[in-house]
Order: sequence, then structure tokens, then C-alpha cells
Amino acid sequence: MNPTEILQNQSLVPSLKILLVLTALALLPAIALTTTSFVRTIVVLSFVRQALGAAQTPPNQVIIGLALFMSLFTMQPVLEQMKSAGLDPYQHNEVTEIQALERASVPLKRFMLRQTREQDLEMFYKATKTSLPQRPDDVSMRIAMPAFAVSELTTAFQMGVLVLLPFMVVDLAVASLLMSMGMMMVPPTMLSLPVKLLLFVLVDGWNLVVASLLRSFT
Repeated sequence: MNPTEILQNQSLVPSLKILLVLTALALLPAIALTTTSFVRTIVVLSFVRQALGAAQTPPNQVIIGLALFMSLFTMQPVLEQMKSAGLDPYQHNEVTEIQALERASVPLKRFMLRQTREQDLEMFYKATKTSLPQRPDDVSMRIAMPAFAVSELTTAFQMGVLVLLPFMVVDLAVASLLMSMGMMMVPPTMLSLPVKLLLFVLVDGWNLVVASLLRSFT
């Protein structure tokens, strides 16, 4: 039996368990942000607010709260798989803490890899000077997590550009209209903001944005 198998079959002492729990609690916010759908959701919602030009409307608390609830909704199937794979066997004393952690990380890693671009994975494998894996399950969390974060930012910015374009057209149209009328002293946002808000409400913009985000994770 190799050292890895020996370590997996051994249970942790109480003092080490407490240390690991405290460390996990300290890192939990960063892990929740970078390994779930939160990054893409919060970035796209921020683009929507910026495109509307409504300053702090909706407020940051509302944007973050909506992103958190949407992330919980999106990640619920993954969380249930993690519970079945790792937590339930551990509660029945069928596996050790390390084995439960490894089993629970498999559904999360598969979710991240489904949303990760191949070029981002290749970038980190080239940086570590290691060969590409033969199967998705062979990808380590050390590479899957940063590659997933980069892919999420890329996807979020792509969706953000699509959100910004229609509102930019409205801004340009209003600015051109004011210049043609010789009203150069009037701020374009004074007229473009009500127009953009009206259009956003008429097309049920929040429903379209949220539905697009949910579909992007399927």
C-alpha cells in the first residue's frame, strides 16, 4: 500500500480537524466565489447596471444578493451530488474525512470543466510544463480552479458586450440628435437614461438577462 492510500484510510486527529475546519471557513468566501457560477452572474449584472447608466440603481447589495440566490439555484444539483458522494458516506462512517473530501470534489470539478474553455486549461498545463490529461477526471483541482475562473471572466465579458451594444446605440442616437438640434450644452444622459430605462422595461430586460444566465450554465 502506497503512502497516499495509507493517508486516505487514516482518520484525522481532533486538533487537526479543528485546524482544517478553521482554514476552510477562512477560505470559504474565496472558494465560493471562484468555483461556482457567482463570478459570471455578478459580472453580467454589473454590466447591465453600467449599460443602463443608472449609477447605483440597483444598489450593490441588491446586485450581490441576486447573484448569490442565482448561484445557489444554479449550483443546487451540484451541491446535491456533492452531498451524496461525500457527506452522506462520511456521516455513516463509511469513509474518512480525506476520502469524503475527494469524493465531494468530483461533481464540483465536473461542473467547472463543463464551463471551462480548452485553451484556458492548456494555458495552465503549459505553465506547469505537464502533459495534457487523457480524461476530464484526470484534471487536478489545482489546474481546474484557475482555468475555470479565467473562463468565467471571459464568458461574462462576452455576455456583457452583448448587453452594452444596444444601450450604446441609444446613447449615440441621442447624442447625434442633440448635436443636430444645436443643443450641445444638454447632457446626453439626461435624455438617454429615461429612454434606456423605458426600453429595458418594455422588453422585460431583467427576465431576459436572468434567463440568458441560467441557460448559459446548462
